[in-house]
Amino acid sequence: MGGSLIVAGRGRGELGGFVLRRLAAVLPVLLAALTLSFAMIHLVPGDPVRTMLGAGGPPTLEQEQALRHELGLDRPIPAQYLDFLGNAVLGDFGRSINTGAPVADLIGAAAPGSAALAVTALALGCLLGAGGALLAEITRWRPLRTVLNALPVLAMSMPGYWVAILMIQIFSFQLGWFPATGQDGFAALVLPAATMALPAAGVIAQVLATGLRQAGAESYVLTARSKGAGPWRVQFRHTLRNASLPTITVVGTTVGNLLAAAVVAETVFGRQGLGRLTVTAITTHDLPVLQGMVALLGVLYVAVNLVVDVVYAYVDPRVTSGRRE
Repeated sequence: MGGSLIVAGRGRGELGGFVLRRLAAVLPVLLAALTLSFAMIHLVPGDPVRTMLGAGGPPTLEQEQALRHELGLDRPIPAQYLDFLGNAVLGDFGRSINTGAPVADLIGAAAPGSAALAVTALALGCLLGAGGALLAEITRWRPLRTVLNALPVLAMSMPGYWVAILMIQIFSFQLGWFPATGQDGFAALVLPAATMALPAAGVIAQVLATGLRQAGAESYVLTARSKGAGPWRVQFRHTLRNASLPTITVVGTTVGNLLAAAVVAETVFGRQGLGRLTVTAITTHDLPVLQGMVALLGVLYVAVNLVVDVVYAYVDPRVTSGRRE
């Protein structure tokens, strides 16, 4: 018993050290994201102040000077950069040019709707993808297996806006099951989440199916089958754990893709969220909001990949000690 406690403690220590190493590794990525966010205002062709004020007609000299001073563009670039980093750490990205509201408040108001949409879409994508892959490997009915193997390719190849319009036409206009627009209640989440989930389900199904086939050829699985283990027992007890390792990484990548898909889904389904906020900021040249969004996406990218690495290390402890082959 004492030996098992030592091994368990060592395993926790290795996992803790792995997490610390990953945290140290993501700091340069965060700095790069913030640097890119800062550089956006200087990469705009021409004068960024005139670009931001141009939507309301030719600006006056007083308007230009006031905005330039508000954004700190009348200071040396190194000083601007250091101020930006300091404010970004505090979550302060200034005020929106269009509304005058703090950028952090705009993002904070839009984030819950997008988070609910992304979580629902991810859960649905994992359920459909993993369920389809498992059923395709377990079923002995060849036509069903053929259909299940073809569906992921179809799901990944359909344009998101076309799927959204098709969903509205069938499930809202014809069947009347779900509202076409809005964000009141869970029912309003279903269609946009399903639109976002289909490509994710296709990717997850393909990767997991490949992993299941590879794991199914291992000697320990063949031994289990020779001893009379049924297909469901073989998949869930012997192959799923090893087959799921590449899928964990894919799920992390899928989260980033869902953020991009949210732009289409929120626009088509009339939902308020980070996607709509980004589109509005782009069309109105609201650079402070865009800076905040770029920084937020960088933080989300780092956070998701860190979680994926930790989950991967927990499932496969060899990762923490560098013994993974």
